[in-house]
Amino acid sequence: MTRGNTDRKQRANGAESRRRILDAAVEIAGERGYDGTSIAAVSAKCGLPASSIYWHFRDKDDLIAAVIERGFESWLAAVALPGEETGTPLERVTAMATNVAKALADSPDFLRLGLMLALERRPTEPRGRTVFLQVREIAHRRTVDVVRTLFPDLDDDASETLTTYAIAGADGLFTHREITGDTVDLVALFELHARLVYDAATRMAERAQPCS
Repeated sequence: MTRGNTDRKQRANGAESRRRILDAAVEIAGERGYDGTSIAAVSAKCGLPASSIYWHFRDKDDLIAAVIERGFESWLAAVALPGEETGTPLERVTAMATNVAKALADSPDFLRLGLMLALERRPTEPRGRTVFLQVREIAHRRTVDVVRTLFPDLDDDASETLTTYAIAGADGLFTHREITGDTVDLVALFELHARLVYDAATRMAERAQPCS
């Protein structure tokens, strides 16, 4: 085997090991939270020695931060407004809400864990909490861009207020599903939420129009 082939195989093996570690960490953290997650538990779950985990991640905090980052990257792809060819502005907003809800239903662990960390107060802030707050800011900015695209007459304050309301409502719906269980139709609730936010934005934009 040539050196190039050997390097590629090692990289592939490393990527596969990292994926297995993160998959195990997601499952354990989703069940036990931050405090209940340990390197030993992740090692037992993924079948890799602790030394392999420490090769990829400095410590548990670094591992949890990576879990949140990976989950967010997958979810953020859903926070995108479909193109104009897909329908009316309301249909586009509803489609985006549907995609976000499906992404959360399929992979809820990063948001579940992130919200736990965000609500806790610790003497030393875990890196995972810092990462979660950073990625939420990215989602906030992207949502502001969607609002400005659809409602250019709204000023910055109105766009920020509407975005804060939209994200807070989405957090509430997700939390309700976490408390109540899978019988809650998250997609249907997100679609309703999108329509209500769109209606509020329309009224705010109408009030922002100068009187003739």
